[in-house]
Amino acid sequence: MELLTPSPGLIFWTTLTFVILLVVLRKYAWPSVLRALKVREETISFALEDAKHAKEEVEMMEQKRRKITEEARKERDLILKEARQMKSEIVEEAQKAAREETGRMVEKASRDIEKQRKDAMLEIRETIGRLSVEIAEKILKEELSGDEKQKKVINKYLNEMNLN
Repeated sequence: MELLTPSPGLIFWTTLTFVILLVVLRKYAWPSVLRALKVREETISFALEDAKHAKEEVEMMEQKRRKITEEARKERDLILKEARQMKSEIVEEAQKAAREETGRMVEKASRDIEKQRKDAMLEIRETIGRLSVEIAEKILKEELSGDEKQKKVINKYLNEMNLN
């Protein structure tokens, strides 16, 4: 039980040692410790402040990025809309030009066909007329070679004319 009951001398020397240690530490070590703590506190404070500024800057950059992205998206949509509109205008214009060109080509082809038909008809008439004259000439030469034949042919044609 002696270990549990302190003696007065031990208490005195322990207290004295503690007080001396406290005075020495207070005079020499405590200011250094306080300075180190103060520096550490300031460093942490600056670090927290820098982190806060960095966070604000990141948020601001994120807002700018969103804004730029939205503007780019709107610009892209506008460009695509204009491109689609331009495409439809070009297609419509090309179709209109093709219809007009087709109409002109059909009209020209119709005129050419009509002209060729008229030329062919004229040529056929001329050929038929020439052939008719040649055939009639040959027939008349052959049939009208004698007086008796001439009278017979003339009477025949006169009878046909009277009947018609």
